[in-house]
Amino acid sequence: MKHNLLMLLIFLASLSYGQQKTTTNETYDIVILNGRVMDPETMFDAIANVGVTDGKIVAITKSPIKGKETIDAKGHVVAPGFIDTHYHSMDVFSTKMALRDGVTSGMDLEAGSFNVKGWYDEKAKTGWQVNYGTTASLLWTRMAIHDPELNMVGTMDYTEARPYVAKAAEDGVQGWATTKSTLDQMNTMMKILDEDLRQGAIGMAAPVAYISMGTSSYEVFTAQKIAANYDRMTASHTRYHLLNETPTEAPIAFDEMFTNAMLLGAPFLICHNNDFGWWEIEEKLQLARAKGLNMWSEYYPYAAGATAVTADFLKPSEWVEKRGFKYEETIFDPIDNAYLTNETYAALMKKEPGRSVVVVFPYRKPWLKDFLTIPHMTIAADAMVGVGPDGESLPWEADWKDYRGHPRTAGTRGTAFRMAREQGVPLMFTIAQSSYWAALHLGDAGLEAMKQRGRIQVGKVADITIFNPETITDNSTFKIGENGFPTTGIPYVIVNGVTVVKNNEVLPVKAGQAIRYPVEVKGRFTPIDKEDWRVKHTIGVNPGLSTIPVDDDSGAGALLNKKE
Repeated sequence: MKHNLLMLLIFLASLSYGQQKTTTNETYDIVILNGRVMDPETMFDAIANVGVTDGKIVAITKSPIKGKETIDAKGHVVAPGFIDTHYHSMDVFSTKMALRDGVTSGMDLEAGSFNVKGWYDEKAKTGWQVNYGTTASLLWTRMAIHDPELNMVGTMDYTEARPYVAKAAEDGVQGWATTKSTLDQMNTMMKILDEDLRQGAIGMAAPVAYISMGTSSYEVFTAQKIAANYDRMTASHTRYHLLNETPTEAPIAFDEMFTNAMLLGAPFLICHNNDFGWWEIEEKLQLARAKGLNMWSEYYPYAAGATAVTADFLKPSEWVEKRGFKYEETIFDPIDNAYLTNETYAALMKKEPGRSVVVVFPYRKPWLKDFLTIPHMTIAADAMVGVGPDGESLPWEADWKDYRGHPRTAGTRGTAFRMAREQGVPLMFTIAQSSYWAALHLGDAGLEAMKQRGRIQVGKVADITIFNPETITDNSTFKIGENGFPTTGIPYVIVNGVTVVKNNEVLPVKAGQAIRYPVEVKGRFTPIDKEDWRVKHTIGVNPGLSTIPVDDDSGAGALLNKKE
């Protein structure tokens, strides 16, 4: 049966190929010659020439073609541009690193942005080297409401967070992380999220692990409903991520948001499902997809993570006392080039609580080879801001050795492809993890820009990554001075039909486009009202006001009709 299915796919791919032949007298903007063209959707895999014009793939053929720009891809794979859905690095230097790692679209779906309209307006004004997108953020919205001293009137994303996090902590209370919302505060937050969704946000970001002490389950449910009102996805860094002790096992936190998404019929993305219980979560996601639900996950191929030192789970009561870790063995500060101690942790929390640190999880290492082989588990770097030795953002022209941070920003795809090659994972599978499955799920959620990406097909957007399957490899390490060393084996990257990486050099061109939904004329927000809730969900004092039919033979109606 599997053999017959494979033969059918090959046959369909050959039909598709036959429809893509073209005449030889046309001159294209770019031609890519002699490459191994690989498309995960159709399973097309053959040596062919690709013609690009006006930002689109317009020809895939074995016939000779010519163009204004010619790329000889002999010995290389011509693949869909890599898509990163967990991309905090919305600054020029880390984007330059990502381009060398083959990324053509970088979207921060996990943390998102505050003031989505302003965020997209700023990117459009300055121009961007890769395609860019964002979500409405429950975290930053909580910060605006629970830390009013910050006066958040502009835009906010992860790249701008450090001074805000520091200021929020000055009064000794990080309201955004620990303060529970009143009903009025929840309504205010939900209205903000609704407006950001109206402005085209890709979905709703709920990094609940960072706000677990303050965010109630009802707040999470309500925020997911706001996104579901627009048929948009929720991306989650779940509440108990990293935990394996009952009754706070990581999969329980997954169940919290998974159940909401399932009942709401909404798309759902689990961000970096790379810790305790990942196997249970992946099994549930596979069952969900088998039932037609649009749900998937991410991983990055490292046994160490990175986060702000202010993360609630790093405080002594959690990290040291509850989990039994030692700062001097697990928390590394790449700026000071030293592991933390109890004392330096406390000092850094006062001095710069927004600083990013590397967190070592040695128990993850055996799992990495499994992540490479799981369908619909996509590669997403969790890429961090491109800061230098002084902790400030680096300029575009800075040297690679100046970067201080997790090597995943520079080397996630290089690492994944190298490890997959060493493990014998089919190349088409790794390409699907890098591009197609993210595009598929976002496209199935109605995001038109992603329906046009993640494929190498005639008519699709020419986001293309050209790499050598035998030599593609990571070079970034945890050693200071090597954190930002670029991936090698990816000599060309094309974004929207424009060559942005040429002969391993990132060119100073801004070809990126916005990835977003159309702006809607009117929002869909309806505030939470206790009396309205009673009308909808109870029989009420006056059954005539209830939406539950009195003559129903089940539920509340049955109780009303029950004879004593």
